Amino acid sequence: MSPAAPPTPSPASPAPRLLDWRVRFGVLALIWGFSFVFIKVGTEGFAPFQVTFGRLLFGTAVLAVALVVKRDRLPRGARVWGHLTVAAFLLNALPFSLFAYAELTIPSTLAGICNATTPLWGMLLSLVALSEDRPTRVRAAGLGIGFVGVLTVLGAWQGFSGVDVTGTALALLASFSYAVGWIYVRRTLSGTGASNLSLAGSQVGLATLQLAIVTPLFTSLPTSVDVLPLLAVIALGALGTGYAMLLQYGVVAEVGPTTAAMVTYFIPVIATAAGVALLDEQLTWNTPVGALIVLTGAALTQSRRKPHPHPVAGNTATTAVPRATPNATSSVRPTPDGATAFAARTAATPPTPVVGTTDGTPCRA
Repeated sequence: MSPAAPPTPSPASPAPRLLDWRVRFGVLALIWGFSFVFIKVGTEGFAPFQVTFGRLLFGTAVLAVALVVKRDRLPRGARVWGHLTVAAFLLNALPFSLFAYAELTIPSTLAGICNATTPLWGMLLSLVALSEDRPTRVRAAGLGIGFVGVLTVLGAWQGFSGVDVTGTALALLASFSYAVGWIYVRRTLSGTGASNLSLAGSQVGLATLQLAIVTPLFTSLPTSVDVLPLLAVIALGALGTGYAMLLQYGVVAEVGPTTAAMVTYFIPVIATAAGVALLDEQLTWNTPVGALIVLTGAALTQSRRKPHPHPVAGNTATTAVPRATPNATSSVRPTPDGATAFAARTAATPPTPVVGTTDGTPCRA
């Protein structure tokens, strides 16, 4: 079941709708940008696994309410639930936990920039896992430029002095997990027939169950609960993992996945500004410069090859012939916090966008 598209406004009132999606777009960027600050503050009062569990729990609560209000059905079929379980681990449980552990030793600004490397990892993995998604020279150049940006952020010429290698590696591994997860989702969860909200709520719920099992094994209940870390975890889950997911779905439904994916490029900027302003994190010149290089490389990796016209037999005119692809191949447009937007296309059917959220949750637009 696909959610209904937003009502089309009358020709006399296009401006309110345009403003509306832009406002939601801005709120979305702010929520995801501040998520790294929320993680940092949350780890000051709770263990990383507890921060992740709380994040998923409050996110699930928001999505569950949305499912009830919309009277949506959960996905059906053991195979779909099996794939959702794997997706929940790769796109939620694992990367959320890795970022929480990473921010024990690295600033939230660096975590936000590491998160922006997700499209670079996705591009690298597509060379191996997605034979139909071969890169152009521009995209290959973007991959190289992006990783030069990472080295710039880390200050490679200084021997990475002042940078915690373990924490940075965990943050980069979290972004890599997002990339692996969306490739897995692309291969397994396209065409399930379930709505985006249903898939999102089910996946986040499964991730919550995974953390509910793991968290008691590695942590103990805190002896006291500080208000600020608790509020940070609630905001991280209810806003960053729940409400933001609903916001992104609405933006994608209204303006399409390509425009919605542009929010990716605002996240590191907001995360950096929030970390410096609210947490007094230090910022050297190479951090913003490196972040700009990373985002430039990431943008280049998302460029698409234009279809070449092929001559039609018996006619001097040329016609652009779509390239046949097996079943549902797709172009991938990563979005923030590992989230991805999949513009699935087939040779015989019109595009069916499948989008992910900041949490990497797959949704069908």
